[in-house]
Amino acid sequence: MTVTVRLFASYAEALGMREMALQVDVGATVQDVLSSVCAMPGASRLPPSPLVAVNHTYARGSQILFDGDEVALIPPVAGG
Repeated sequence: MTVTVRLFASYAEALGMREMALQVDVGATVQDVLSSVCAMPGASRLPPSPLVAVNHTYARGSQILFDGDEVALIPPVAGG
Protein backbone atom coordinates (compact mmCIF):
# COMPACT_ATOMS: atom_id res chain seq x y z
CA MET A 1 0.00 0.00 0.00
CA THR A 2 1.07 3.60 -0.43
CA VAL A 3 1.11 6.40 2.13
CA THR A 4 2.11 10.00 1.52
CA VAL A 5 4.79 11.34 3.83
CA ARG A 6 4.89 15.12 4.22
CA LEU A 7 7.99 16.82 5.58
CA PHE A 8 8.19 20.35 6.91
CA ALA A 9 10.90 22.95 7.59
CA SER A 10 14.20 21.41 8.70
CA TYR A 11 12.96 17.87 7.94
CA ALA A 12 12.24 18.82 4.33
CA GLU A 13 15.65 20.48 4.09
CA ALA A 14 17.43 17.44 5.54
CA LEU A 15 15.83 15.02 3.10
CA GLY A 16 15.68 17.39 0.13
CA MET A 17 11.94 17.03 -0.44
CA ARG A 18 8.63 18.13 1.01
CA GLU A 19 6.62 15.05 0.13
CA MET A 20 7.12 11.44 -0.89
CA ALA A 21 5.00 8.42 -1.69
CA LEU A 22 6.16 5.50 0.44
CA GLN A 23 5.31 1.86 -0.17
CA VAL A 24 4.61 -0.02 3.07
CA ASP A 25 3.19 -3.41 3.93
CA VAL A 26 -0.46 -3.84 4.86
CA GLY A 27 -0.67 -3.40 8.62
CA ALA A 28 2.29 -1.00 8.75
CA THR A 29 2.43 1.45 11.62
CA VAL A 30 3.59 5.02 12.02
CA GLN A 31 6.80 3.62 13.54
CA ASP A 32 7.38 1.54 10.39
CA VAL A 33 7.16 4.71 8.30
CA LEU A 34 9.52 6.52 10.66
CA SER A 35 12.01 3.66 10.38
CA SER A 36 11.87 3.82 6.58
CA VAL A 37 12.31 7.59 6.52
CA CYS A 38 15.16 7.47 9.07
CA ALA A 39 17.04 5.03 6.82
CA MET A 40 17.12 7.56 3.97
CA PRO A 41 20.19 9.70 3.15
CA GLY A 42 20.12 12.93 5.15
CA ALA A 43 17.74 11.58 7.77
CA SER A 44 20.40 11.51 10.48
CA ARG A 45 19.29 15.08 11.33
CA LEU A 46 15.82 13.86 12.33
CA PRO A 47 15.13 13.10 16.00
CA PRO A 48 14.36 9.46 16.88
CA SER A 49 10.76 10.30 17.80
CA PRO A 50 9.43 13.31 15.88
CA LEU A 51 5.91 14.60 16.31
CA VAL A 52 3.68 12.83 13.78
CA ALA A 53 0.18 13.42 12.45
CA VAL A 54 -1.85 11.00 10.36
CA ASN A 55 -4.57 12.59 8.27
CA HIS A 56 -4.23 15.85 10.26
CA THR A 57 -4.55 14.19 13.70
CA TYR A 58 -1.60 13.63 16.03
CA ALA A 59 -0.62 9.96 16.12
CA ARG A 60 1.45 7.51 18.15
CA GLY A 61 4.03 5.18 16.69
CA SER A 62 1.75 2.18 17.18
CA GLN A 63 -1.05 3.57 14.99
CA ILE A 64 -1.83 1.28 12.07
CA LEU A 65 -1.89 2.96 8.67
CA PHE A 66 -4.17 2.40 5.69
CA ASP A 67 -3.65 2.84 1.97
CA GLY A 68 -3.76 6.52 1.04
CA ASP A 69 -3.07 7.87 4.54
CA GLU A 70 -1.07 11.07 4.89
CA VAL A 71 1.73 10.94 7.46
CA ALA A 72 3.18 14.32 8.42
CA LEU A 73 6.49 14.65 10.28
CA ILE A 74 6.32 17.86 12.25
CA PRO A 75 9.51 19.54 13.52
CA PRO A 76 9.58 21.38 16.85
CA VAL A 77 8.56 25.01 16.68
CA ALA A 78 10.35 27.65 18.70
CA GLY A 79 8.63 30.83 19.68
CA GLY A 80 9.06 33.73 21.93
